[in-house]
Amino acid sequence: MGTTSAEDRARESIKTLADIGRFWAAESPDKTALIADGRSWTYKELDTESQQVAQGLLAAGVQPAGRVAFLARNVPEYFPHVFGGAKINAVSVAVNWRLAPPEMEFIINNAEATVLFVGAEFLDHLAKMNLETVKLVIVIGDPGTTEHPTYDDWVAGYEAIEPSVDIAPEDTCYQLYTSGTTGLPKGVEITNHNFCFTMSIGAGEWTLHRDAVNLVAMPLFHIAGSGWGLAGMYIGAQTVMTREVNPVELVDVIPEYGITHALLVPAVLQFILAVPAAKEADFSKVEAIVYGASPITEQVLVGSMELFGCNFIQAYGLTETTGGVAQLDPEDHDPTGDKAHLLRAAGKPWGDVEIRIVDAVSLEDMPAGEVGEIWVKSQQVMKGYWKNPEATAEAINEEGWFRTGDAGYMNDGYLFIHDRVKDMIVSGGENIYPAEIENALMKHPSIADAAAIGIPSEKWGETVLAIIVKADDSLDADEVVAFSRENLAGYKCPREVSFVDALPRNPSGKILKTELRAPYWEGKERMVN
Repeated sequence: MGTTSAEDRARESIKTLADIGRFWAAESPDKTALIADGRSWTYKELDTESQQVAQGLLAAGVQPAGRVAFLARNVPEYFPHVFGGAKINAVSVAVNWRLAPPEMEFIINNAEATVLFVGAEFLDHLAKMNLETVKLVIVIGDPGTTEHPTYDDWVAGYEAIEPSVDIAPEDTCYQLYTSGTTGLPKGVEITNHNFCFTMSIGAGEWTLHRDAVNLVAMPLFHIAGSGWGLAGMYIGAQTVMTREVNPVELVDVIPEYGITHALLVPAVLQFILAVPAAKEADFSKVEAIVYGASPITEQVLVGSMELFGCNFIQAYGLTETTGGVAQLDPEDHDPTGDKAHLLRAAGKPWGDVEIRIVDAVSLEDMPAGEVGEIWVKSQQVMKGYWKNPEATAEAINEEGWFRTGDAGYMNDGYLFIHDRVKDMIVSGGENIYPAEIENALMKHPSIADAAAIGIPSEKWGETVLAIIVKADDSLDADEVVAFSRENLAGYKCPREVSFVDALPRNPSGKILKTELRAPYWEGKERMVN
């Protein structure tokens, strides 16, 4: 669908997160902006509630650049909180609700948040935290008995008045914390310009438009959830949000609301394929599915393309790059034609993005086809890590190149992701990337999920262990090893096989390799041999 004049005006007018609600409340006040929890908001209603939130935060003493934390599942109050905070130049800090209380406590204290919005179901977690800077707690949902005000009562106490606060594109508006698969999580500072610049490109690349019905199912504390939702609102689309990722629910929600666009991580697509009702569901309104955040097997991708019958778009990016920086377009998704090899590609850089493939030791650029660390330069790159100049300097050099920590290579202008640099296995002097092994193993019909890690070996330094989730109880280790030998070079094949009920994953679907490796490297000074 072509770009409308309203969409053009949105791109010209929206320079900060606060502008999103203002613009569409004026342009399309009666259009439904959000459907969630059985309720709906027009753009005017959403902006009005955001004004009330802004006034409430001002009354609570929140200053420009002050941090406001949000700890709840995907609830509709999230968007008035984001836009309301943005109107007074505050910074939204979405906290991962899957964390343990000490981990939540670290993030909220590290951010120095003075206000905390918390879902009623997490009040037990809150009771176990020692929050050093929080002065006001606002409870979302029915808390039963609590000393804290509920969101509905709190917001009703303030008038819908647009605050007069100066906001600059360079100001931080958003602070998401990295997954923390190793070490303590770091607060990624994303500016208004980072967000608006990315959304102006992404809306077009993802074929979002004003008449789209955009599904937000991924968690809002992740860029794939909140960033995707804001991209739809940036372009004036209607957003339908689910409380959490439930593949069975999604199979019903997509046809019920006429979803046209969705961002789903590969693990969710894999689970949807296993839902019996999916084969009979009406997905005819779906125009595009964007996927990314973790590797996808060709089996899951091809199966999903056949199930949904729509355009598929792969996006590659990180929290630190405000989401996507490269994309594999629908026309490059051709499993049977001469482009079939591109199904393993992450795509081509978009917008102003420049990409280098760099040797991690010499810092020299690698030739085409050679694996190295992926470096990115763009206006999308974060301001830095919150109060962590050392980590910022390590991640972004003086020329503005961001070191992603991902390993990959370029070929004919396409970026191919190999793995995380830190997940690489070195066996007998050979570099082995687990994703390649996992992709091969997932072709076996009796394997439901697979991870490959390096474990200590006196002879080779490391050898490959395959950790398998069975789809068929008859599968044994010998069959896994034999299958790998048919599909991989000998040095890449697993020497050992372990079976588990499920693989541990972070909210973006990435397998927690650190957790899997830990038992095998216990007592070692470092997790390389």
